[in-house]
Amino acid sequence: MMKYLQNLGKSLMLPVAVLPAAAVLMGIGHWIDSFFEADSRFAAFLISGGDAILSSLAILFAVGVAIGMTKAKDGAAALSGLVGYLVITKVLESESVASLLQIDLSQVDMAFDNIENVFIGILAGLISAALYNRFSHVSLPDAFAFFSGKRLVPILTAATMLLVSIAVLFVWPVVYGWLVSFGTMISNLGAAGAGLYGFFNRLLIPTGLHHALNNVFWFDVAGINDIGNFWDGNGEPGVTGRYMAGFFPIMMFGLPAAALAMYHTARTKQRKQAASLLMAVGFASFFTGVTEPLEFSFMFLAPVLYFVHAVLTGLSLFIAAAFQWTAGFTFSAGFVDYFLSFRLPLANQPYMLILQGLAFAVVYYFLFRFLIVKLDLKTPGRQDDNELAEEPTTNPESANEAKDKHTLMAETIYTHLGKKENIDSIDNCATRLRLEIQDMDKVNQDGIKKTGVPGVQQVSKNNLQIIVGTQVQAVADALQKLYNEDKS
Repeated sequence: MMKYLQNLGKSLMLPVAVLPAAAVLMGIGHWIDSFFEADSRFAAFLISGGDAILSSLAILFAVGVAIGMTKAKDGAAALSGLVGYLVITKVLESESVASLLQIDLSQVDMAFDNIENVFIGILAGLISAALYNRFSHVSLPDAFAFFSGKRLVPILTAATMLLVSIAVLFVWPVVYGWLVSFGTMISNLGAAGAGLYGFFNRLLIPTGLHHALNNVFWFDVAGINDIGNFWDGNGEPGVTGRYMAGFFPIMMFGLPAAALAMYHTARTKQRKQAASLLMAVGFASFFTGVTEPLEFSFMFLAPVLYFVHAVLTGLSLFIAAAFQWTAGFTFSAGFVDYFLSFRLPLANQPYMLILQGLAFAVVYYFLFRFLIVKLDLKTPGRQDDNELAEEPTTNPESANEAKDKHTLMAETIYTHLGKKENIDSIDNCATRLRLEIQDMDKVNQDGIKKTGVPGVQQVSKNNLQIIVGTQVQAVADALQKLYNEDKS
């Protein structure tokens, strides 16, 4: 189950990766609009383009999950996800439900007014992916051979979703009511609810399950839809955006300050090596809001620091929500999204988040520095001499210059994984390689760490994650190429 949920979390990143396009279009559109007393036609043009993405999130999730949860990542899986979503949403729209149940339209449960949502999109994607994995290689008798294999999957998906629709007809009102109650409970807690969300969001990062929690608050699963409403301007100033705003002080200021504290507490002879890692991951956190490479650099080396980080994240979301300072993102809480959202209609005193961030930078720096020294925590640059990793074996300057650093890193990782004989599958999310391994005892984790990756995490008996950072796609592609060449 853990493996399945982790794969789902990884799959959700594919549609989420489309959201920055909406941020750019709507952000620039609103910036242009703010400089004109009358509405700008060009601004409206850009805003409409961004809204096209935000208003179609459910479809994007259906297609993205369908691709992500299949082993082949084939286009037929995406088509099946779309077919599944279209079938269930059409069958269960309010008018159809009224006809099916032979009741007046006014008596139809309000849940069916919101059937076109991310939750249903994910459900359609999961079902179509399962059907693809099971039936994409099936051969039919000659009379029906045209519909064999991949062509069979969309047909089966359509038929299956009709049956699923019958179950959802009765289950969805209950599930929707529960989701609304959960969202309402958190929203009724006001700033405290935002703080609790921020705390648990960080605690779930090691498992990759934070995406499931994010869906409740960021998208239209439980009626909150913080991202969509904020960027569309459909919400309450100072309230809409509260489940995003508090992340900006942490990702833009707090975590980079923590990286500085770890650098200043590194041992003298290890400081240069620590600086190369911490500067890169600190800048990524500030500029793009990608924090996993930095968080994984101390998450397992110093768990107490990570718990403090989770508490401070919750506190940041609580403070921003309490003072109703809001800014929003579509990808993550880095400078890029902050800049684009600054002049959106629902951005409420966003400049205060910078002041809050500066205050949190001071807290992070001195608290991390105190705890590292006081507890002698083994953060980057403070390993004992016998724990020191050798210099990274993937040095493009001294190695084969015809190969880029990502290929060299992949070659080293591939060797230490045990090559094709020990690898069942290779995948990746936004910052991590996700691998299925036959025998974990054959994996040389220390050798992998010598490539300079921020961390290696065994999540189950046969599942390994390697935290690479924002360049993970290049490493994953090179690793897959090595695997495919060995198989051929």
